Amino acid sequence: MEKSCQCARKKKRSEAEEKSLLNRLHRIEGQVRGLEKMIGEDAYCVDILLQVSAVREALNSFSRLLLEEHINSCVVQDLQAGKKEAAEELVMLLRKMR
Repeated sequence: MEKSCQCARKKKRSEAEEKSLLNRLHRIEGQVRGLEKMIGEDAYCVDILLQVSAVREALNSFSRLLLEEHINSCVVQDLQAGKKEAAEELVMLLRKMR
């Protein structure tokens, strides 16, 4: 069985969802720029590591939000349409996200 190229798949997001996701990414981008500034200013290692931890948690939060939306929209719609491979794809994704 030939696997289809998934690179062409897209999802139309609501304006509110897109704005929320982009706002989170912009905040994360600012946090990463803050890390760069801390390095340039010779900040103490512990302070930098704490900021790295905050960035990691912000990315995890972003991922959880996106995963929740994916399950509630894409996965549900695919399963309702009889596309059982959506469940397999979700399981594979969860394994990779550890």
